[in-house]
Amino acid sequence: MNFETFIKSVSKIKNLNLPGEDSQFKLSPPFRGNLVNENREKMKHAKKAGVMALFYPKHKDTFLILILRKTYKGVHSAQVGFPGGRFEEEDVNLQNTALRETYEEVGVEMDTVEVLKPMTSLYIPPSNFIVAPFLAVTNETPSFIKQDDEVEDLIEVKLIDLLDDRNVSDVRVMTSYQVELEVPAFILNGHVVWGATAMMLSELKDLLKKAL
Repeated sequence: MNFETFIKSVSKIKNLNLPGEDSQFKLSPPFRGNLVNENREKMKHAKKAGVMALFYPKHKDTFLILILRKTYKGVHSAQVGFPGGRFEEEDVNLQNTALRETYEEVGVEMDTVEVLKPMTSLYIPPSNFIVAPFLAVTNETPSFIKQDDEVEDLIEVKLIDLLDDRNVSDVRVMTSYQVELEVPAFILNGHVVWGATAMMLSELKDLLKKAL
């Protein structure tokens, strides 16, 4: 989609209701409900994080930036996600967290980003985080600089591919609990995107379809 057309249409989003959990659950792994119930007490003391769904122009088209995380000893090793991270004491709020982490992980300057709308927060049982996603745009084509110690690769996703229902399917993955299961996922640029990121993308996709 042409970026100028996208910007004109996406301005409507500020006045639209969020699709919410119903939309997220379309891409929920089958075991998620049980995990959330088992972690009700832990949720009361969950850590907080902010992530950014950042759209930008490239060759007049509209793209979304995702990242492939490094392989490490942790529950999100080698997974695809949004730029973002943990809330720090110096952060004014979670939106500031998302902006700061987006700058640190992919090099997009905070003052070039316009946050359009907070999305529905999501609890992630394996890491005990509550993640707040934000929808944002930058009118400039970013000169990305990836944070080499945390980011393996940058994944530039065309908006049209995110909105294409054919890019959602069931795949088998190895979970952080070392169990292989079939889960719903986005297939974007050859990468399998599942779990919390897929759930947040599902809401983002449904919200954009209302506006575009």
